[in-house]
Amino acid sequence: MADVFGIPVEEEITGQAALRQYRKPPSRFVSHKVIDHVDDLAARFIAASSMVVLATRRADGGVDLTPRGDPAGFVQVLNERVIALPDRPGNNRVDAFENILRDPGVGLFFIIPGHRDSLRISGTARIVRDRTLMQRMAMRGHVPDLALLVRVERLLSHCPKAFIRAALWDSDAWPDATGVPSAGEFLKAHGNLPDPVADVDAVVARDRETRLY
Repeated sequence: MADVFGIPVEEEITGQAALRQYRKPPSRFVSHKVIDHVDDLAARFIAASSMVVLATRRADGGVDLTPRGDPAGFVQVLNERVIALPDRPGNNRVDAFENILRDPGVGLFFIIPGHRDSLRISGTARIVRDRTLMQRMAMRGHVPDLALLVRVERLLSHCPKAFIRAALWDSDAWPDATGVPSAGEFLKAHGNLPDPVADVDAVVARDRETRLY
């Protein structure tokens, strides 16, 4: 028996040899699928994507994930090695940007609603301002004041099994969300706020309606 985070388990996998006892080597179809640039196939996928999950590393070594969404095409391919993401209004914590200032390594996970395949990119990021670039990223008349440039270092397509298992795009299979807490409930409980949940939810709703861009 092994103790992992206080949980007793029969075995902890701690090395590659032990891992490969349970996972055979990858097939020739996926062994060499990683490239270091945005080719035409990847550019077409990025152009159709309306949701990206951005991974950054905190100062304490932990990893933060943040979603970035906009109409398809909001992530721009500037050349085969560099892509650009606009920064839209948020809660002003700017966790991802604070992390990037300390550690520029990032990961990106591109999703196309209704499409089962996905795309992964990792590389190095910089926070920039540029009038021409910002104008190209304007949405509903609002020009972003910051953008993220990412130099692509690893790019690979990802298989659809997770989306299939989750029935992510099959609304008939979606779980009942009746008991799922609202953003207001989370903010009140985790932030120890004195405000009633209804008031916090109202603030969230107003922000969602008036500060998208």
